[in-house]
Amino acid sequence: MRKALLSTVMVVVVLAACKSTPEVEKPAGVEERTPTPPAATPSGPAAQPVPSMGAEGDPLKDPKSVLSKRSVYFDFDSDAIKPEFVPVVEAHAKYLREHRSAKMLIQGNADERGTREYNIGLGQRRADALRKRLVLLGATDSQIESVSLGEEKPVCSEHDEQCWWKNRRDDMLYAGRGEY
Repeated sequence: MRKALLSTVMVVVVLAACKSTPEVEKPAGVEERTPTPPAATPSGPAAQPVPSMGAEGDPLKDPKSVLSKRSVYFDFDSDAIKPEFVPVVEAHAKYLREHRSAKMLIQGNADERGTREYNIGLGQRRADALRKRLVLLGATDSQIESVSLGEEKPVCSEHDEQCWWKNRRDDMLYAGRGEY
């Protein structure tokens, strides 16, 4: 019995000697990050500075300002913002970022082809795509409302591709400026 007790004590001593103190891992650090919108490209209309409200007047009404462009046009059956309209979108996003009290209504439109229901859905997808892009560039959700007019507000009534292209658009309207 004494041998069994001695063996047990030896095993306990050996195991105790082998036991190491576990290393406590430091918790991962948390880094505070605030998103910064991408910079405008150095070419095209976005290269023009977006004037702020001041003594010069209202940049939204200045025909020389990129902000005077209020429509984005789409390819047939698409809600993708075309590269040539990105500078216009970036300029409006910058304006909304710098003027947090500004409110915008985006009206999504479609040409006459397709059913009324389909065109309402397509117009909404287009308006939502533009809204999402503006928010990604720094505007806030509360500044922008998007609606679809479908084919109900055409700017051209001919039945050809040039006319249909003019009707496949989003219109950006600002509140308090007699636009909506």
